[in-house]
Amino acid sequence: MFGMVNKIRKYFSESFSLSRSYHLLLCFFVGATAIGISSCTSPQSGKEGSSDSLSTARHDSLKLPEGFRAIIVADSVGKARHLAVNSKGDIFVKLAALKDGKGIIYLQDTNGDGIADEKSAFGDYPGTGMYIREGYLYASSNEAIYRYRLSEDGKPLQTEHPDTVVKGLIDRHEHNSKSIVLDHKGNIYVNIGAYSNACQLVDRTKGSAGQQPCPILDSAGGIWQFKADQVNQGYNNGIRYATGFRNVVGLDWNEQDSQLFVMQHGRDQLFQLYPDLYTAEQGAELPAETMYALKKGDNGGWPYVYYDHLKKEKIVAPEYGGDGKKTGGEKAINPLVAFPGHMAPDGLLFYTGNMFPERYKNGAFIAFHGSWNRAPEKQKGYFVAFVPFVKGKPGGDWEIFANNFAAADSVQSPGDAQHRPCGLAQGPDGSLYVSDDNKGTIYRIVYSAK
Repeated sequence: MFGMVNKIRKYFSESFSLSRSYHLLLCFFVGATAIGISSCTSPQSGKEGSSDSLSTARHDSLKLPEGFRAIIVADSVGKARHLAVNSKGDIFVKLAALKDGKGIIYLQDTNGDGIADEKSAFGDYPGTGMYIREGYLYASSNEAIYRYRLSEDGKPLQTEHPDTVVKGLIDRHEHNSKSIVLDHKGNIYVNIGAYSNACQLVDRTKGSAGQQPCPILDSAGGIWQFKADQVNQGYNNGIRYATGFRNVVGLDWNEQDSQLFVMQHGRDQLFQLYPDLYTAEQGAELPAETMYALKKGDNGGWPYVYYDHLKKEKIVAPEYGGDGKKTGGEKAINPLVAFPGHMAPDGLLFYTGNMFPERYKNGAFIAFHGSWNRAPEKQKGYFVAFVPFVKGKPGGDWEIFANNFAAADSVQSPGDAQHRPCGLAQGPDGSLYVSDDNKGTIYRIVYSAK
């Protein structure tokens, strides 16, 4: 019977027609069979931001702090990476793989019940980056950045002929997602991840030395800055804004501090490549996943050093003569916040809305996607974390904000996770949107003191 219910639910969710009548029909069917599912609360029509009028998440709902709840806005949209929400509450989702030949999904809730009931798609390229600024939607493939003009009501225009803002960015298939963010001075920042683990002569190979200097850093392994209003730019038009960052998928502009912040993915395989220097447990915990505040010219130290959050020190990488204890990286900046290793921070958002309690204002949400390099230890991640900020600086310890995306007590490998949070966006009413690039679920998290 559950199988039949799930088939009905899957049909409705994939067609994006979960209107009140369909929802009630599903619940009537379930009720008639004496099976209770938590989504059978009838959603009432209501305006954007009225959390009392919205449907609740399904039985695999997230674990959230008191007063918060999650709404599944859409499901099965594809491999949903980053997302952006316009001033009307419409959602743009960037897909890592094309679905029906398209890489951007445009979702609308036309009746105000909290569920997307209209879907369209455009863009013939996969990718990760998605951002809205000053009347334009910016989206990236793995080697270029495009922009689409938005109408006054936030709808995309010229969908078949976007402007090419930047082209020719390096794509070697590893760490190739081009995450983007814009400041308020007409600049766009793009991550160009290193196509290597630690810049060895032979990548991910025992006994292979690190290249000195690392040649990858000339065109990757850092953040590049371009002009947001110019077209057909390439490396020769851009500025290598910051270097020495292995891979940054989550990045955002801190409005309070007027500064670029990034989340770096730490390197892999310390134990597997150097079992004489690291235990399996150390290899699972190290190096840290790290948050940085960047200024022009900053250096994160990759591949020469990594950050050990247990020792609170920069440690020389074994490929460059390190032994797990030797410190280095005197010219490399320190992270502001460090997290346990191999949790894959794929989304970063500084919250500026008014819906959530005051302690969340200007704080950072981070979507930890979950990784593979913790074996044989249990996997970590698959949650959205929160870091409180005061005057543009971290003001307390990080905490788990939204959990249970994996919907499993124990995750031994990423394939065990039902959902994997990736992108974060803020709605016009201050709600928080989270994308899942496993099953294509789009969550909206709302708060009500009631």
